[in-house]
Amino acid sequence: MSRTELFETHTAEYEEWFEHHKEVFESEVAALREMLPEGDSRGIEVGLGSGHFTIALGIKEGVEPAEAMRNLALEKGIEVMNATAENLPYKDLHFDFVLMAACISYFTDVKRALKEANRVLKNGGSIIIGFIEKNSLIGKQYEEKRKDSIFYKQAHFYKTENLVQLLKEEGFHQFEFRQTLFENLNEIKKMQASKTGYDQGSFIVLKAIKRNTNRNTIS
Repeated sequence: MSRTELFETHTAEYEEWFEHHKEVFESEVAALREMLPEGDSRGIEVGLGSGHFTIALGIKEGVEPAEAMRNLALEKGIEVMNATAENLPYKDLHFDFVLMAACISYFTDVKRALKEANRVLKNGGSIIIGFIEKNSLIGKQYEEKRKDSIFYKQAHFYKTENLVQLLKEEGFHQFEFRQTLFENLNEIKKMQASKTGYDQGSFIVLKAIKRNTNRNTIS
């Protein structure tokens, strides 16, 4: 089963996670919101699923390869295109930010996805990645559940330092970090405020800036 097929055939289980972990989701949204650009900016969410983060963060458009998920997002009024992170259907130098929320673990080719994000971002634009840190409390629990889990079996969890290195190789700099989820997943019963850094929480939000490429910005 491919990673896209996984989300096609297990949509109900995906939706149930958000019902059962509302406080976890609220904590992740709050941390992501801290990193979004201020003011009037245009961005996309890559791998937006059924649109939970998209709606919560006020993002209007993005891409999702799984049809079942995409249809749910369309019903919510999101402008979502059938595409993958590795092949974004947008012009060069087009967006102020690209968000990847809880999806990078399922990309087929992470380096290609980061290269595509760089391509569609304006000079000085931001890439914002929310992910479960591999060596964190929850990350280790997910790794232990890998063999018996529908979703974690095909996931690839990353260390923060490894993602930073990959982003540097693709032309990003000026890194910022926020972190949240400081307890076991099932012990989180209220929204947890985020803090700077990435050495304590399980959910890390990494923000980096695209270096200038001396090309004219396309609006």
